[in-house]
Amino acid sequence: MRRRTFVAFAAAALLAGCGRKPKLAALPAGATVLAFGDSVTYGTGAAPGEDWPTRLAARSGWRIVNAGVPGDTAEAGRQRIGPLLDEHRPALVIVEIGGNDFLRRRPQAAVKEDLRAIVAAARAAGAQVVLVAVPELSLLGAVTRKPSDAPIYAELGDEEKLPVVADVFADTLGDPALRADAIHPNAHGYERMAGELHAALRRLGLLR
Repeated sequence: MRRRTFVAFAAAALLAGCGRKPKLAALPAGATVLAFGDSVTYGTGAAPGEDWPTRLAARSGWRIVNAGVPGDTAEAGRQRIGPLLDEHRPALVIVEIGGNDFLRRRPQAAVKEDLRAIVAAARAAGAQVVLVAVPELSLLGAVTRKPSDAPIYAELGDEEKLPVVADVFADTLGDPALRADAIHPNAHGYERMAGELHAALRRLGLLR
């Protein structure tokens, strides 16, 4: 059974050995959250209001700003994140981006550094950050129709002590009933993503 979990923080075993467990601060209802990403955050493949940020807002009670831009890349996102942080001053940034970089065959190492810059900008603005893993392009995934997360997300989580929600996007795309096309969920898929994200954020301690 495929695990639906999140990669918590770097050196988790070491932290456990030291008796310390990393925690995130819970956010109250009405807190501002920035959902930063590409077409999957925007909601391409479903009707307006059926995107996962809107559905997650309904579940959490947070005020979630949908900052998804179809076609956006992590490379471009590192320039776009600053003005959004200045405008909205979010308590939390949920980052889901990188798929378009993979489609353009950018080296994963370069994409990881762009993601690192986005995370650093959000943290410098005082926000907590959660990263949503994005599936990589692979021949095996295409043949089996079972996409898997690109490894750079878990790697970045380890390196930056960053919570990473794993498998949610990949598992959604792996179910034909939950996708509008090869790279976008449909309305049912976004509902599934919102539910899985809500559960993961609760486990992280962000939801009271």
